[in-house]
Amino acid sequence: MYCADVVGINFLLISLSCTNFGLKYVLLLSLWVCVTGRSATTCHCGRKRCSSWISSNIQPYLPDVNLKYITVGNEVIPGEAAQYVLPAMKNMVDALGSVGLRDQIKVSTSVSMGVMNVSYPPSQGSFFDYVAPIMGPIVQFLASTGAPLMVNVYPYFSYVGNCQAIQLDYALFTANRVVVKDPNNGLEYRNLFDAMVDSVYSAMERAGAAGVPIQVSESGWPSAGGDNPTVTTIGNAQTYNQNLVRHAAQGTPKRPGPIEIFVFALFNENQKTPTGVENNWGLFYPNKQPVNSFSVN
Repeated sequence: MYCADVVGINFLLISLSCTNFGLKYVLLLSLWVCVTGRSATTCHCGRKRCSSWISSNIQPYLPDVNLKYITVGNEVIPGEAAQYVLPAMKNMVDALGSVGLRDQIKVSTSVSMGVMNVSYPPSQGSFFDYVAPIMGPIVQFLASTGAPLMVNVYPYFSYVGNCQAIQLDYALFTANRVVVKDPNNGLEYRNLFDAMVDSVYSAMERAGAAGVPIQVSESGWPSAGGDNPTVTTIGNAQTYNQNLVRHAAQGTPKRPGPIEIFVFALFNENQKTPTGVENNWGLFYPNKQPVNSFSVN
């Protein structure tokens, strides 16, 4: 994933970098483009602006780059730009249709778990009341276009925010037992990731969009930083990311079957400030050396 007003060249550089960095074990199967909040506030104005954006940022790189999704904004809901997301999505879908790309490239938006009021138990998942008027029409629109909702799912943050109640093995996919049994439907959970995703499915059901799939636009585990250095380790990052990729084929208890997951991130962001955990989500250091021996096999 890359969020910028001009994205195509960066996508090409990322895909070519697999060879340059000796990435024999990483395969980029698909890519998605994020329209930044700034562009979303202009794209809502009309299809003409969206058509211009597609002409500059999408069409020059087809068919060499497999672009599957355009997300209008990354974690802009809730926020000042939230009101522009759905109009911009509609205009983007119309603009893609005008150049014959509507079926090839799906339009969505990417949200964090911050839109969730209730996430436990998963069957009780619901959006915050102040978010529901935005999210309800969006997920209903996604249902009408056959597009997924993109969700950034980070068990790490849930764990560090409530480590007294959440066990580390449950967050890392390493629990060898049922940790949570949903009292409302009997579904059993051995990892936190599934419980988080299924809570969003429940929220969409309550919003009248039961059939919308979820694709995970970001997930990962930091290898350093944070308040507890025994949690943010290279070993835990490798364990989480490896298990995450292996788990993708299984889906969740509520929605079994393959789910697309985009691991965050390709590089550690060494120039991000303030320094800390946010610098250390990458599979690679800025010098192109791997952080760990993560593999997609």
